[in-house]
Amino acid sequence: MQKAEKMQALREFAAEIRVETLKTIGSLGFGHVGGSMSIADAMAVLYGDIMKIDPKNPRWEDRDWCVLSKGHAGPCAYATLALKGFYDLELTCTLNKPNTNFPSHTDRTKTPGVDLTTGSLGQGISTATGAALGHKLSGKDNHVFVFVGDGEADEGQVWEAAQFAAHYKLDHLICFVDDNKNQLDGPVDEIMSHGKGLGAKFDAFGWHVIELADGNDVEAIYDAVQEAYTVKEQPIAIILNTVKGKGATFAEGTGAHSSQPSAEQWEEAIAAAEAELKEIRAAK
Repeated sequence: MQKAEKMQALREFAAEIRVETLKTIGSLGFGHVGGSMSIADAMAVLYGDIMKIDPKNPRWEDRDWCVLSKGHAGPCAYATLALKGFYDLELTCTLNKPNTNFPSHTDRTKTPGVDLTTGSLGQGISTATGAALGHKLSGKDNHVFVFVGDGEADEGQVWEAAQFAAHYKLDHLICFVDDNKNQLDGPVDEIMSHGKGLGAKFDAFGWHVIELADGNDVEAIYDAVQEAYTVKEQPIAIILNTVKGKGATFAEGTGAHSSQPSAEQWEEAIAAAEAELKEIRAAK
């Protein structure tokens, strides 16, 4: 497959993920739309082309791992995994309902394809780092990908994990930082500024840093992962400058952490996302 064709397929997959993420959260009527939609493009690149996975064998020992340290973005993961065939798509619409296997935050004991349970911010990157070290000690050549939020990076535990990963030279650990500039209580710069920036922080801790001006560009994300694969003896941080709520008409550009729009707003958002998907497919 030529690269241009591959990028077109990844853009289509990202659009599909956005549609199904909106349907998943919309089935509940409220939830973490902002941080779920902002990582759809990166999830599309990972699950659409990059990662070694087997939907029929979610616990395949040689698979690549993906960990949402920002576990509240679970609906995006659920939509992605369903589209890849880990389970029936309709099941995601039991999100956070009684006896569901799709809780608000990701849980490895409930959802096929979820590699580590996350939700308490900061803990996901710590456990992902431990998993990466375990794989290294076992002689495995698989990768561990982890998503960290910019607001989540207020947690000191994130930087303990960063120091640990650099010390052990975990070059098969790749961290995507969802730098969407907003967190629960408002703009990140107002709540807890990251000073010279998250890239500068990871660099200071000894990571190889790749910063993307457009973290919602599948081609830029794909190229960044290819660069990451060439790095030796350093963990890699890919800083994604994203738009929170990307592709959700009621959330994009608002900075909203969680949304509870009206039924009409849900219908409008889903219709707009479906129209974007149709347009991408028509461009083939």
